[in-house]
Amino acid sequence: MTELPDARLDQLLARHAELEHALSGTPDAETFVRLSREFSDLSPIVSSVKALRAAQRELTDARALAEDSTGDRDMAALAAEEAEQLEERVDTLSHHVRLALLPKDAMDERGVILEVRAGTGGDEAALFAGDLFRMYERFAALNSWTVEVLSLTEGAAGGFKEVVAALHGRGAYARLKFESGVHRVQRVPETEGSGRIHTSAATVAVLPEVEEVDIDINEGDLRIDVFRASGAGGQHVNKTESAVRITHLPTGVVVAVQDERSQHKNKARAMAMLRARLYEAEREKRDSARASERKVQVGSGDRSERIRTYNFPQGRVTDHRIGLTLHKLPEILAGDGLGDLVDALTTEYQAALLAEAESAGWGER
Repeated sequence: MTELPDARLDQLLARHAELEHALSGTPDAETFVRLSREFSDLSPIVSSVKALRAAQRELTDARALAEDSTGDRDMAALAAEEAEQLEERVDTLSHHVRLALLPKDAMDERGVILEVRAGTGGDEAALFAGDLFRMYERFAALNSWTVEVLSLTEGAAGGFKEVVAALHGRGAYARLKFESGVHRVQRVPETEGSGRIHTSAATVAVLPEVEEVDIDINEGDLRIDVFRASGAGGQHVNKTESAVRITHLPTGVVVAVQDERSQHKNKARAMAMLRARLYEAEREKRDSARASERKVQVGSGDRSERIRTYNFPQGRVTDHRIGLTLHKLPEILAGDGLGDLVDALTTEYQAALLAEAESAGWGER
């Protein structure tokens, strides 16, 4: 493990003190908001750095006392015991600081646009897509996020052929961004009389909620069509042209929303979906070169990649990216067990980033 970059830590401490001094004055409202945000972002790592350096000083003193051959032996023994405890504390704090120094995804604190689509497997795939969406709904509730369904198409036997929803809540993207990919299920369908296990799949895409300032969309590049909604939703659906379809002409990306009676609301929802998809496409293009070099498997986000298998007969869920199998399938689909998978994926990703940062000598980021 390489040494922490002390010069960089000194810069962080100095910047934090500078911000604190500036905020104690009388900056204008816009400056106050900007400085407050930076001060808030720096405060956690500054607290960890200060705690680390205090523990390091205590450790140095304890070691000196323990190695003092001219002093009291009992005191030296106590100091040696204290030094062992302080070594553990220094290691823990050092790890926290290392994690805090890792490059942050600018979208981690955002909510998400969640897309779940049935894949191979017909009706069973649609039923599984429904199971996955309910799992994410329950996980969202456990994290105090709100769920807003933007678009859905029901399956003939239940579940969903496709469902798109916005999960509003701070940090939702950080928690769910590793869910993108192909989810496979192995189980005996209720309609299967012979007890034969069927395999089907659903595709999940997790996109960060994108604000207008994050991506520039030229109104002239859009074709906006309105039409009468169809399907479930009440008698109003065929009476007004409230459904909205937006086509981004340069890329061919198409989004459509018809759930609300209000054309205005449907257009706003469709624009949110379009911004998310265009931003993600741009980011994938921008990061593709670095991704091919790094090969951080957990964070690849390849939607065609089979990432997880849900095996009902054995009651297990396996995440293939990190080789983790948990024999708690009901708890995971109920939402409360999904956190174990999310935590394991996050830990693996952080470990890969730490190894990369340390091998690069903690270069400026």
